[in-house]
Parts: sequence; structure tokens; C-alpha cells
Amino acid sequence: MKILGIGNAIVDVICKVEDKFITDNELVKSTMKLVDEVEFKKLLSNLKIEETVSGGSVANSIVGLSQLGNKVGFIGKVNDDDLGNKYEEGLKKENVEYFYSKKKEDLSTGTCLILITPDSERTMCTFLGTAGKINENDVDVNAIKKSEILFLEGYLWDEGDPKKAFDKAIQNANKVAMSLSDLFCVERHKPNFLDLVKNKLDITFANEQEVTSLIGAKNFDEVISFVKKLQKLIVITRGENGAMAVNGNKVTECGIKKNLKIVDLTGAGDLFAAGFLHGYVNNSSIKESLENGTEMSTKIIQQIGARLKKNE
Repeated sequence: MKILGIGNAIVDVICKVEDKFITDNELVKSTMKLVDEVEFKKLLSNLKIEETVSGGSVANSIVGLSQLGNKVGFIGKVNDDDLGNKYEEGLKKENVEYFYSKKKEDLSTGTCLILITPDSERTMCTFLGTAGKINENDVDVNAIKKSEILFLEGYLWDEGDPKKAFDKAIQNANKVAMSLSDLFCVERHKPNFLDLVKNKLDITFANEQEVTSLIGAKNFDEVISFVKKLQKLIVITRGENGAMAVNGNKVTECGIKKNLKIVDLTGAGDLFAAGFLHGYVNNSSIKESLENGTEMSTKIIQQIGARLKKNE
């Protein structure tokens, strides 16, 4: 198997809203907020659902990798409920091997409300449900050992059981990649994420804000010099400034595609990671891998949702 992902198994509920909905509900645009089931249902009660799709950051990347023809798998915790069944079906339809046996849990399957404002930004409210309760017993060591790269998401990391699941997975992996996921995520877990990036990860995916916050840099030049010292592969997306990979002392850059009809930025980072990893695991150059990532993120932002439609 090329790549095995471990992440939050979340069903995405996609709705279009005006900016007023974001401010009225005291949400911060373009970020992810964790909510309980009561708040989730309250937010959803006044909205029209555009689409419901199996999601979760790393799961989106893994589906992208499958669509590019790679043999991939995924581990993520769901409940044996309606959403859990839909989630599993969604992965199987995309030829992703699911290394998790669902059972009746106290909490329901996780869901994420994705609010798309007219500027195409997405603001997420996530009820983690049973997804956030992943533990070391949920980690399939054989599947990890048989995969060339293990891909983790920062969203999944938390003190207690999720940390133990992370540690067990990393200890058994051949190579480890991780996405820092979200600025709030980085700020919540800064010392732990810094330790992971410095000592345990072979490849780190981050956007400019996340990596700047992680190291407390004052500007992007500081980020570059810090990353060079790590002597690891760090891949940074920079919005309209394109993307770059710092591999040891070598910096490789890639520009963005212009004049796109952007519909929804959901999944841009996830599909970028999929494209990059597809290149990397199939022995493309770093430059080609960045171009692959840019191509995939370009496609996803021109449609609704974080999974490429079959005809894209």
C-alpha cells in the first residue's frame, strides 16, 4: 500500500450562508470551531443543506490519492449508526480500504458543518462525536507497517487516547507525514506540534499562518531559516503566493493558477497534500510534486465540497 491515512472520520454537511450568519453566531471566518451536539443542531436548524459527504481532512486527501490511482487505506473511528454506515460506504466507493471495524459507541459519528460565505471562504463547526475518541486499539499496526507513508492530521491530535494512538502509529510507520490542519489547532498544541515537526515527522504540510504561529516567527524569512535548520521536508501553501517546499537547504517554489472561478475553498489544502504525496510516493521531483498539488487544489476550489467529482 502506498499511503495509509489516520484522521477524524467526519461527515461534512455543507451549507451556504451570508456573512451575517457568521457574525451573528460569533464564529471566526475561515477557522474551525469545536462544538457540542446541541450547538451543532442549533446552528443547522436554520440552514438549507447543499450537500452531505464523507469528509475529514486526511480522509479527503486519501480519496484524492485513490482517484489518482494509488493503493491507499484509512483508519478513522465512526459509530455503528446511519452516518457511520454512510461514511464507510463513501470510502469503499472511492476504492479506499477502511481498516476499522465499527461498533456501537456512546457518541454518534462525527459531523462538520461547513459554512460557505459569498467570498467562497469556509468556516467549520465540528462535532467530533466518536471520531475524537480514537485510541491505540483502533490503530491497525499491520496496515501501518505495510504502507510506504503514514499520513496524519493535526485535528486528530489531543491529550490522552488520541495522543497514544498517534504515538503507536508513528512508532510503527516507515515514513510519517502530517498536516498541521488549522491555526487554532497549532495554537492549542504548539509545544507538542513543534516536537512532532522537529523529531518525528518526515514531511509536514502547513499553510503560512500555521507555520509562522508554530515557531512564533515575525516574518516569512524567519520561517524559511528555521525550516532549513530542521533538515526535513516542509511543504508550505501561501495562498496567492503559491506553494513551496523546503527540503534541507533547498527551497522549491510553485505559482498558482490564475483566473479561476472559485466556488468553495473547502478541501484546497487536503487535495494539495494528495497531489503532492502522489508525486512524492511515485518518485516525481519536488517541483513536479508541488505542481501536482497545485493542480489538485485548483480543481477542488472550482466545485462544492472537498471530494473531486468523478468527472472532474
